[in-house]
Amino acid sequence: MDNFLDKIFFRSRNLDYISQNLKNLTTQTPAKRIFEALNTYSKSSEVRYVGGCVRKVIKKETVDDIDLATNLVPSEVCDALKRQNINFYETGIQHGTITAIIDDYKYEITSLRKDVSTDGRHAKVEFSSNWKEDAARRDFSINSIYSDKDGNLFDPYNGKKDLESGNINFIGDSENRIKEDYLRILRYIRFFINYSNQSHDLNIIKKIKKNIGGVSKLSSERLLDEFKKLTKSNAFLKIFNDKISLELIEIIFPQLKNLENFKKLNSYAIDNLSKVDFIFLLSLLIVDGSDNTDYFLYKFNISKKDQKRLKSIDFFYKENVSIKIFNEKNFNKIFYYNGKQTVIDIINYKLFTSSKVEKKLIKLIETYNYKVIPTLPIDASTLMTKYNIAEGKMLGKKLKLIEETWVQNSFQISEKQIQKIIKS
Repeated sequence: MDNFLDKIFFRSRNLDYISQNLKNLTTQTPAKRIFEALNTYSKSSEVRYVGGCVRKVIKKETVDDIDLATNLVPSEVCDALKRQNINFYETGIQHGTITAIIDDYKYEITSLRKDVSTDGRHAKVEFSSNWKEDAARRDFSINSIYSDKDGNLFDPYNGKKDLESGNINFIGDSENRIKEDYLRILRYIRFFINYSNQSHDLNIIKKIKKNIGGVSKLSSERLLDEFKKLTKSNAFLKIFNDKISLELIEIIFPQLKNLENFKKLNSYAIDNLSKVDFIFLLSLLIVDGSDNTDYFLYKFNISKKDQKRLKSIDFFYKENVSIKIFNEKNFNKIFYYNGKQTVIDIINYKLFTSSKVEKKLIKLIETYNYKVIPTLPIDASTLMTKYNIAEGKMLGKKLKLIEETWVQNSFQISEKQIQKIIKS
């Protein structure tokens, strides 16, 4: 009876672009293999699109990831995938998530769930076969829209209507949903900035501020990952015209000292902001000539490679930097010893943070984009055989001096210069 009522009240058979594009998602990607594997596993088994991919189809956005929900438990999902020779790994099996891999596509498949207990950071879940129970535990109505392979929607909380009218509505009591997982505060900001056509509900903002201290319970990885999603969204710059959202971000991330600077970006920065990666964007937010970058790296766990990038930019701009030093000769040393990425980051930082667009910097970036780190034209064996220098500390010292001279002279060195170094 429940399934029958679901079909009457909560499914919508659309023949418009939504239905067609969801159907295309099935027929034009390997997703069809997932549907075949899970829908045929048993008489009652079913899998549906859910969350972001459905939301993006409705809003005519590019679908860059596909999440699926199923009434099978994780062990059954694994069995179904094995039967069809579909590779997978157990992403978060304790929470019911399996990631299937077909060609270059990844599909997160999560079993229907209901929350048993929550602590603001983690939820203890129990698997369910009830689609409405699964929808009820989701945060916002716009994230509780499901679709079968043919584009028929199951939308128990009117998420499609909220998307189309620009309303960001919590499912159930907003304060309870926030307390279940404090990351929902950041998610609220992201969805509001991207989809709202309305003013903030001040009652919701009051509850968010009341509970914002709970964010401290969250891991730095989850916080940073959600902030990354916000910065990479198409509407990121809208946040700087939204006083309430900006205030909440400043409370959650006090290390982002340069947020105000984003209100006055030059034309180059505005045009290229969506093209830069997250680590460089972080540099624009945290590098300020103080110890703020070190504090940020202490608070947030990022890779050593990314730490090195941020530290290189920070170190360079702790000096009194003049536009006059931005030329190829001065940057060759950084290029040779620290690599292309460091040079481009440093120049780009200046380009993004200057009040006017410096065309010489754009040309300098173009130069280094095509520049290849050269190889020192002389080595230790040459010094030993040609100049009769014995192996040892003196050999290393002479070679280092030759290398430094070569770098300083734009990767050129004469025989006369080499002999002078050897004789000194």
